[in-house]
Amino acid sequence: MSMPAAVLIIRKSSLPPIRWKNGGGITHEVIRVPPSAEPFLWRVSIAHIETAAAFSDFAGYQRTMVLLRGAGMALQFANGERQVLRQIGDLAQFDGALRVHCELLDGPCMDLNLMVAKTAASASTRVQRLHAPLLLEACSEEAVLLACVQGTIVLQGDGADAAALEPGDVALLPQAAQPARCTPADSAAGALAFIARMRI
Repeated sequence: MSMPAAVLIIRKSSLPPIRWKNGGGITHEVIRVPPSAEPFLWRVSIAHIETAAAFSDFAGYQRTMVLLRGAGMALQFANGERQVLRQIGDLAQFDGALRVHCELLDGPCMDLNLMVAKTAASASTRVQRLHAPLLLEACSEEAVLLACVQGTIVLQGDGADAAALEPGDVALLPQAAQPARCTPADSAAGALAFIARMRI
């Protein structure tokens, strides 16, 4: 199934795995803006966390994590704060400069990560339960990111075939892209979507 060229769809199944240096997990980089740039403006990745581990230092970035799979994790921050993600779709936001140790509650987990450069970009994020169609619209100053967290989301642009997003799949509406409509495949059960608006 196809979408307008302005809408980029990235399948989790197409992403190569990158083993963590500490051996505690695997990362799949979804998208980086600009591509291959270091430092980047913003980046989305999916991580498989296999054992308790300390997160890498990402000073200068604001981080958002969403639990995609597993029984959950506890994040212990160097400033003494603690946050627990138990339910699929639970979200945590924190400064990438903070030292963070992750403890798994009951086995491996998978999460989605968004990192945004604090000095060059900003993002508003939310996890939303969909039971009815939702229209996503980018603008000249914003790009819109949609990630399927749970269930199946059908994405369709004007005059285009629909594309089904499964958990871990991501769609990007670049700045000034055509609007796209996202609808849960099962309206009764609904679907969970992570939506981020990036302003550069």
